[in-house]
Parts: sequence; structure tokens; C-alpha cells
Amino acid sequence: MTLATPHNMPLRLFWWKAVPNFGDALSAIVVAHMCGREVVHVGPGKADLFAIGSILQIARRKYSEAKVYAQKPVIWGSGLLHAVASLEFLSNVNIALLRGPVTASLLGIKTDQFGDPGLLVADIFAPAPAKTHRIGLVPHHSQMEDPQIQVLAKISDEILLIDPHQDPETVCQQISACQHIYAASLHGLITADAYGVPSTWVSPGDQGHLKYYDYAASIGRPLISPLAWDQIPDHARHIIQPAELPYGAGIARAKADLRNSFPALMRAEQNTGTA
Repeated sequence: MTLATPHNMPLRLFWWKAVPNFGDALSAIVVAHMCGREVVHVGPGKADLFAIGSILQIARRKYSEAKVYAQKPVIWGSGLLHAVASLEFLSNVNIALLRGPVTASLLGIKTDQFGDPGLLVADIFAPAPAKTHRIGLVPHHSQMEDPQIQVLAKISDEILLIDPHQDPETVCQQISACQHIYAASLHGLITADAYGVPSTWVSPGDQGHLKYYDYAASIGRPLISPLAWDQIPDHARHIIQPAELPYGAGIARAKADLRNSFPALMRAEQNTGTA
């Protein structure tokens, strides 16, 4: 694989940034951690790498033409938001890893290795030093101003409403400071998993569900239909906190797949020949 940018130049990453959202912003942070280089945002047609996000539809649109590309971008941990009609773009990208088996099946790719790069966030940001809240609520970014959620958050001082528009380090600290997370945000669930915090999926409104099942299947996490927000108080009264996440082995396997599949030629130390 030939890189368009030398190892001492910034790595060009595409991520969705139309609305501030910690899950998408994690992409640059995790990729910089993995490659040891500066990471800059570029448009999808100029990217060295696609990582966190349901952004393969965008890659398909940009790389579907049958032509000679100066560089084939690498897909590392990305997923689909919905099924796509054509798969011609696959010959114009290099797939290192997909987010989950639902995405792989829809693309017709046979593999048993998957992972969302957000699972590596606990390697970057230390967890909160103590638990400060019994419950954390992480809405999808489009739900943050929902009156029902705002009222729910004020029921008790034990509840922390976590705004996904905040910077990633703050959100990760807040999630890790809770005993249980209720999340409509996919990366609210993923971040909770990364820090070993039990979590429950809550309705993301009109957002599609494919990405949630894709991620859950990647780590062997059982995932039933999401709770409605008004079901949380009753559900929270019956929570039994596990000593450890029952699908912890799946998380560990996905994290290993992520580390092992990151393109070696994108790592600064690999390109410079230093350890």
C-alpha cells in the first residue's frame, strides 16, 4: 500500500463533523494515538483513512467510479448506516477492518474480525477517579434539547445528563463516573463498554438501528429493542450491577483486532524505522 502523504506529514482522515458530536470527534483522537502522527480532517475524496462512523455510504459515493485512483483510502473500523445498492467502490478502497458483521454481510465480505475504534478510548483517557452518579443519560446529539429527557434528568441528583456535543475527554470522564449508562448515542454505549460500565440502549428517535446491531454483534453483546425514555425510571429501580460485563471477552477480542489491523505503514515509527 502506497501512502500519498509521507510519514512525517499529517495523516489525512475523514470523519463526519457537520454537528459537534463526541463520537465522531473520537476518530481523530484514536487514530492519532494509533499512528503517532498529527491527524487532520479532509474531505472524503482526499482521505488516507476512514475510521469511526457510519460513513461507508460516503466512501461508496466518492470511490464508485471505475478509474485509476492516486491512492486507495483505508477503511479501519467504519460501518454502514443502511444497505447500499452497489458495491463497485470496494475495488477502490483497502479494507483493514469493518465495524461489525452486519456491515460485512451487506458488503459481501467474509471475515471474523471486527471492531469500532471507539473501544480504544480507555487507552487514551483515564477513567474518572470515582463514581459520582448512579445513572448517566447520553442522548443522541439530536435529542439533547428534548423536554422529556431534560425533565428525566432532573428527577434525582443521582442522574447525570451527559451532553454528546461536549469534547470527547469530558464525555468519557462523565461516562466512566457513572454506575450505569442509558444511551441513545451509539458511542455512548461504546464508551461505556470501553470503561467497563454497564449500559442500556435507549431509543435514538428517528435514527436507524442498523449501526447499533452491527456494533453489538461485533463484540457478542446481546441487544434487544431499545427502551423508551419514559421507561428508564422503572428499569433503573431493578438494575443488578454485574461484577464485570458479560461480553468482556468480545470487547477484548475487538480491541485486539483493532490494534492488529491498523495499517503499519501509517504508523510514524514504522515509516521512520525507529522503535
